[in-house]
Amino acid sequence: MTGVTDGVRGQTDAAGPTARAARAVEAVRREARAVQRATRAAVREPGRERDLVVQSLKAAGAALLAWLVAGVWLGDPLALMAPWVALVLVQATVYSSLVQGARQFAAICVGTLLASAAQALTGDTTGALALSIPVLMLLANWHRFGDQGIYAATTALFTLASGTVSASAVGHRVGQAALGAVIGVAVNALVLPPIHLRDVRENLAALPREAGDVLHTVAADLRENAWDARSTAGWLSASARLERRLDALRAARRWSRESLRLTSGPLRALHRAPRAALPPADEDERFGRLTGHVTALIRTLTVAADENRTPAPPDGRALGSYARLLELIGDACQAEARRLLDDGAGTPEDDRAEEARRELHRHLQEELREHAGQGAAPTAVLGTLLLQAENLWAEAVPDARGT
Repeated sequence: MTGVTDGVRGQTDAAGPTARAARAVEAVRREARAVQRATRAAVREPGRERDLVVQSLKAAGAALLAWLVAGVWLGDPLALMAPWVALVLVQATVYSSLVQGARQFAAICVGTLLASAAQALTGDTTGALALSIPVLMLLANWHRFGDQGIYAATTALFTLASGTVSASAVGHRVGQAALGAVIGVAVNALVLPPIHLRDVRENLAALPREAGDVLHTVAADLRENAWDARSTAGWLSASARLERRLDALRAARRWSRESLRLTSGPLRALHRAPRAALPPADEDERFGRLTGHVTALIRTLTVAADENRTPAPPDGRALGSYARLLELIGDACQAEARRLLDDGAGTPEDDRAEEARRELHRHLQEELREHAGQGAAPTAVLGTLLLQAENLWAEAVPDARGT
């Protein structure tokens, strides 16, 4: 028996490295495929991938320009500070470049001055490092510096490592930082200034589209009577993805507002940004409510599917009608997504869909009256589902409110 156990253990040990190698190879392949998709997307059409390429090239260009100005034109043999500052100040928006530039410049000044003072007090590089770096690392956490506080400590390291600490050296480094900040902000503002409008429309259109997909999935499961723990787990996962999409929309809206600051007029004309106006912020709230109603619907269905809970699902005939109603609502959601992507020029809601929705609604109300004689539990579930369907339809088709 021991020999068999040792043989199995030996096979497992031998298979372990092979399995790990296979997983590593598969991970590399996935990353390669992701890079290929991103490259094709950047070449094929405007989008997030192309924006990242543009910003990366702008940062590299700003650093090179700062080096040419400081190191070649001005002849500075230690022209490090200017390209370094220019590189990190090509931010996602012109406004953030200015804010981050001010914070970084302040951090560099503090680091340079404190390191120089520590060197003057101690007369030794090691002692100056021991005296200044702990204080600067504490200052790095000051909220006024934002995420630029670490540059105070790194500047102190550069200052002390250079071996030359004097009033002229301090002024020289501060001047280099100012030069790099000016070049970085100017490149970001004047060379295709980043304007994030596309992400708002894409995320906003994705909300009703994905909500429609979820409703279609739920409708198909209800029609097939696949109402169990596995299907409800899938619905809950899809609902969580919708919530994450809503968070992405809110973040994109904040980025779009910030990207339009300081880029109006001539600066905006330098970027071939989408000319169509963004959908109003009211649409964010509308589709946020739609997402909330989808989540509430799925939670109701999940509770009704639990055999250990009191609520019971309605009968198969009512479920079939309800599934068809969810399909119609899902179709309306996806029509709204197409309208948003087409700048509001999508196909208007079909009158036949509205009539079908009303007919199903009347039929389900009759089913609700019949369920009232069968007990409180199935009546409560069907009534709740019907109310949530009405809420969904009202948000998916605003003109249908009150019908």
